[in-house]
Amino acid sequence: MDNELPSLRSERGWSQARLAQEIGVSRQTVISIERGRFDPSLPLAFRIARVFNRTIEDIFRPDEEA
Repeated sequence: MDNELPSLRSERGWSQARLAQEIGVSRQTVISIERGRFDPSLPLAFRIARVFNRTIEDIFRPDEEA
């Protein structure tokens, strides 16, 4: 799954650690999501969307290969 997390974090000037704190996960989880190695659960995707005041669809999109 592709995502906009790095650019959304950058817009706010947040580190991966800050985002992790805001959404209640480890920094390693944020890294894995940003790199597309881990797809967040639906509750986590909603928390991420809420933090950035966006919809899930604004942040996450399926891989083009899928």
